[in-house]
Amino acid sequence: MHLPFTPNHILLIDACYPPPAALSTSPNSQELSRLTYYAANKSGKLTKLGAEMEKRIKAESKRAQANNARSRASLLVSLQILRALATECRRDLSLLTPSLLASVDATLQALPADLEICAKAATLFTTWTTYTDGRLIGVDQAATKAYMSTLEKFSKMSTQEGKSADHEFRNRTRLVGLAVVSGVVNSEALYTSNTLRQQVPVFVPALLTNILESKLDTLHTQAKARDSGTASPYLEEFRARPPNERRAASIHVHKDGERGPSSTDLVDASMGALQALFAQSTGSHITHVIQAVLNGIDERQAWIKEKHCCWLATKATEWSQYQYRYAIPTKLIERLVEDQDTSNVANIHTSLAAMITAVFTSSLHLINLSTSDCISNLLALVLRRVAVSSDDKLLPALASCIASLGSHIYYSDQIQDLASEVISRLLTVDSNGVPGREDGSDDDGRHPAIRYLLSSLVGLILAPGRQEIALETASAAASSPRSLRLADGLPHEGPARVSKRAKVSPETWQDTLHLLCSEDYSVRSDYAYALAFFVESEMTKRGEFTDAEGNKRLRPLADGPLKQMQDVMWILGRDENSRFLQAMHVYLFILATATSFHVSFTPDAPKALSEEPTSLPSEINVIPATPTEPTPQASERDPSTHGRPSLSVSMNMRTKRASTAKRMLQHLPSKWSVKHRPIATASDYRNMLDLLTTEYEHIPVKGLLAGVPFLVALDTFIQGVSEPEFQGHVACVREVITRTWWVIGRVWECQELVNLAERALSTIPGTTLLPPTSVKKSETGHLLTKDKPVTIPTEGGGWFGVDPSAAIDALVANDLLDKLGFKREVVEERLRVQWTPEAAWADSTETQSGLDPLRGDGASSRLRLAPGLMHIENLSLQSLARSGQAVGVNDLRDALQGRASMSNPTLAGPRAPSVSTLDHASSAHHGDAMYKLSPSRSRPDKPRIRGDPTEVRDMLNKLRIGKAGAANGSGLLKSSFPLAQKSPIKPPAFVPPYKS
Repeated sequence: MHLPFTPNHILLIDACYPPPAALSTSPNSQELSRLTYYAANKSGKLTKLGAEMEKRIKAESKRAQANNARSRASLLVSLQILRALATECRRDLSLLTPSLLASVDATLQALPADLEICAKAATLFTTWTTYTDGRLIGVDQAATKAYMSTLEKFSKMSTQEGKSADHEFRNRTRLVGLAVVSGVVNSEALYTSNTLRQQVPVFVPALLTNILESKLDTLHTQAKARDSGTASPYLEEFRARPPNERRAASIHVHKDGERGPSSTDLVDASMGALQALFAQSTGSHITHVIQAVLNGIDERQAWIKEKHCCWLATKATEWSQYQYRYAIPTKLIERLVEDQDTSNVANIHTSLAAMITAVFTSSLHLINLSTSDCISNLLALVLRRVAVSSDDKLLPALASCIASLGSHIYYSDQIQDLASEVISRLLTVDSNGVPGREDGSDDDGRHPAIRYLLSSLVGLILAPGRQEIALETASAAASSPRSLRLADGLPHEGPARVSKRAKVSPETWQDTLHLLCSEDYSVRSDYAYALAFFVESEMTKRGEFTDAEGNKRLRPLADGPLKQMQDVMWILGRDENSRFLQAMHVYLFILATATSFHVSFTPDAPKALSEEPTSLPSEINVIPATPTEPTPQASERDPSTHGRPSLSVSMNMRTKRASTAKRMLQHLPSKWSVKHRPIATASDYRNMLDLLTTEYEHIPVKGLLAGVPFLVALDTFIQGVSEPEFQGHVACVREVITRTWWVIGRVWECQELVNLAERALSTIPGTTLLPPTSVKKSETGHLLTKDKPVTIPTEGGGWFGVDPSAAIDALVANDLLDKLGFKREVVEERLRVQWTPEAAWADSTETQSGLDPLRGDGASSRLRLAPGLMHIENLSLQSLARSGQAVGVNDLRDALQGRASMSNPTLAGPRAPSVSTLDHASSAHHGDAMYKLSPSRSRPDKPRIRGDPTEVRDMLNKLRIGKAGAANGSGLLKSSFPLAQKSPIKPPAFVPPYKS
């Protein structure tokens, strides 16, 4: 019975409740329809309706908490009434939001263990998440507090452990919580509000619990099921639909006796929520989600499950939108760098490294990924870990991370740029040691750092080939095993794959050749393997064809004589490959004959080099301490040079290495003696043989022309050694030379040379004097050299190798040379040239091209013909008539500042201020500050000196813009469209000579 003057909305609400004695849990459908019709047509009453329902639900929850059956039934009815109001009044749902969220929070607070009531509350909450626009979250303080409290309670329900062994009840409870989380993930309340950073850490760990507790096979099975559209039927209503077509999911509790949800259903529900979360997140959102994932794994101490973590990282990348995938590996690297100074390697570090590698090596493409930022951070982390401990367990995993960056090619020069970055760090470590080491010795960390960087470099170059082979179809392998192929050094079957990347430039790698003569054997051995790999996979093989066994084969007739002539001219020319091989032979000669690999180096070594400019190799492009020579312009470089080798090293480092090589050549003995004992080991000679074998098998033509004189010179050197104590070294070197002759004969199908080598090898005491190779071609990221170096045998003399003259005669008489287009006279002259390390070092440097016929002092007479051929004014011809040292704006600036006579104008130009990138944020972070650099000058500004007017006048005349140039009409700064000369206009007579 109602009191008089009872408001109409209260009467409508009371009519929806069934009789109390019936204990019915469903509202009267007819009266409920009348209530929703009233609310839909009078939106101004929604606030009062919400407040009334909130008051009733809070009161009923307290009474139901005291085991009041009628209040419990009435509470279930009230929750359904409020849900009906939210469904029918979705357009004005914001008016109901504060009361609705407070009602759900109060219900869960009072009855957290009543699964049926929790399910009804979850249904009401998911109805709100389905239709809300989320604008009140973060704005209304009370609504936001109730929302976060409710979300936290349902998240705990998703990970609730049953007090008994009833796993079915536990799964039902978790499924109710996962249903709410799925509703939140698909709701506008998560993405449109500014509280995503606070919401994600609340429910993401709940999703991880069910995934990390399952087996890896279950994860793979459910992932495939979701991809094929046969996922679990639970939570099927949570699908992406337009707001006007959405339907709120109805969450039901399973009845007793029915089969409840299994653990697989929980995994599928969690996986679906995570997939929806990553699919709808932007770049900044994904950063917060990944951070929440990492925190969730950390809280549950699940870093020990490395495979689960890798699966999770790969799937998160796959589920994310293409343009935001880069944020995941970037965040993982950032998290790994945060613990760079820790002394102990924990499971979190190894798992993070494995996750990064898994993302990079997967078949997923990462758009907008800054590979340069990634490799820079990883290289810095490697050096920091080496500084902490030379035997750090994280170093192999970091090397694998660096190598995995080459799995996908996003632009043609990617591997070239990444390899240049690794080589730059490698040379810096070799020159300056490992930064940040607390102890006094740098050698303890220098050699391990170099070895891990070498391993990373090899893996980086090897990664694209692995990815291409993994993605090959089975039909591509069905072809002749001995099909003609370009000599790429890899087993080949079927049609050749067209590489999507540019190869690493030999000029870039040439900066590292000095590591062949490192003081540490492990570095020498590792580098020998890396160098052999580079020659095998990266050196250009233009015009060279071999079969699958490495034997030299004839060119197909389709090439034609013109193609053969071009290849012969290229092979006989001095290109970057020839210079590289010459430098490699120089260091191999040093390795075989040197008495010490240590050369004292002083800081003023660059100045010492500048004192002897005639002996300085031009390829190194050294900027002397006292600039006296112009630097070669970019146009004077060899046109075949590709890539950007200038990125790999600084000029100062190249100067140091050039000085070191020169000092080593100066200290080479003319003959071994008691005071000059060779220090190479038998393992070094073994590595030397492997290198030469790789050279002649994969670059047979250039290797023949550049390597045979080197072999003759090395044979001549050991012929002059007669002391018995050095017979072991002589025998090892002789075996290297003899076996190399055998390889040359086999590759060039010269049976006479093969017979000479086999006859000489048969006289060796025993099978061989050289040990087996110490390089283990293992997985990328681990040290390559495992064994210690083998010493030189005490005996081994008494046998003779191949006569170099007879070997050359056999090669020249080979018919294959004629068929390949070489003249015997030319080949014999090239093979019999006298080889010295000094001359080879000079040949290994890049020389300037010849004089340009359009430039120089004699150009003016030739340029007089241009007006007769071109009836237009060509200003570009005037620039050709200038001298080699052009005068430009920089020279005028120097004259104005009084610095015109300091040095050569081409070398004395002002330097740009050095820019520090320490404050330059990665591309994964957003905001305006990420694009700003912090310029910092490397030296304080000096007071400017005002220039002498005479110098300024002379400089203007040189630029032909002064009076002298203007007088004879030779000024260069002319207007393309000169203004017409206007005659002065006289003012009319009636205009007064003043202004008003």
